[in-house]
Amino acid sequence: MPEMRLDKTDLGIHEFFTYPPVGEDDYAYMFQTAQVRSMETQMLARTVLSDMANALDFASGASSLSGTEYTLPPGAGGSDVETMLRQRRAAVRRLFEDLMLDERVVEMFRSRDDYANLRLVLRRVLTDKPAGADFSPEGNVPPELLRQAFEEQNYAILPEFVQAAVDRAALAYYQNKDIRQIDNAIEHAQAAYRLDTAQVADGAVFLTNLFRVQIDLTNLRTMLRIKFLQADPRGVFLAGGFVEEDRLRQGVELPYEALGGLFFATPYHHIVDAGAGYVATHGSFLKVEQQCDDYLTGYLRQTIQITAGPQPVIAFLLAKEQEIRTVRLILTAKRNSLDTKLILDRFS
Repeated sequence: MPEMRLDKTDLGIHEFFTYPPVGEDDYAYMFQTAQVRSMETQMLARTVLSDMANALDFASGASSLSGTEYTLPPGAGGSDVETMLRQRRAAVRRLFEDLMLDERVVEMFRSRDDYANLRLVLRRVLTDKPAGADFSPEGNVPPELLRQAFEEQNYAILPEFVQAAVDRAALAYYQNKDIRQIDNAIEHAQAAYRLDTAQVADGAVFLTNLFRVQIDLTNLRTMLRIKFLQADPRGVFLAGGFVEEDRLRQGVELPYEALGGLFFATPYHHIVDAGAGYVATHGSFLKVEQQCDDYLTGYLRQTIQITAGPQPVIAFLLAKEQEIRTVRLILTAKRNSLDTKLILDRFS
């Protein structure tokens, strides 16, 4: 591949060293902040997750959760784990909705399930299959309304942000009938909707920076995957992050060992350096996934600076969801007898 040089006059230097700002206090959230601060102390310690990962088998790993909210009955299997984790996730989401004062923020986080449902239904409908019924009920759009809209082709009954995603995904798919373009179009629509809403919602600075960070982390993963698969990078990177698209496109062309230098002037140098090295050595994206999770967790922890505000409430939701995903990942790996080193590489 041809070597490309980084022109810092074009790509710029970022204005923050490690994490962007989290915004100011909002004393309307005094009670809510105190409640999540208390609940943070009950989250799983790192040692519990480490014990699970190092356990001999699935049963031993599950027993590490005894005495926590994730306690499983003796002889529990994979379906029991999934049911329990879904219940825990539903509970923390209900709590979040109860604590948030700004309904726009609640709608925005519920929209994650709306976009997931859209991916599912559009993949079916645009390839001439039935809409189906197995949709998440935790979005803003009830599953029966979503199914009705697609069966009757009456999208006007859906929220505007859903209609915009449908239009964008259908247009992208019919350009060359590539089903992968559905996911790509929905990702772009979701990122744009989040940024637009964040700028006028409670905790606007924090939410805007949070979503810009998430866009960056998605783009870094995409860059490494496109590079590894030698796929076409056109139109795949999301707009609105802190990292310039030119830098990401250069990353696709440069050798793995040069990627750390390319991102040295960004807050993501260590993510790219470790992730690219792991891909080059192992042909796996485990390390970049772990590094992205750790960076996002680090940013969420910056909300400790806030005495009162929506920031700690949002951070608690995302931290608990990440905890639930980690428990699922480790127990699933144990159930499938995956190597302990691979598990540790993914979460630590």
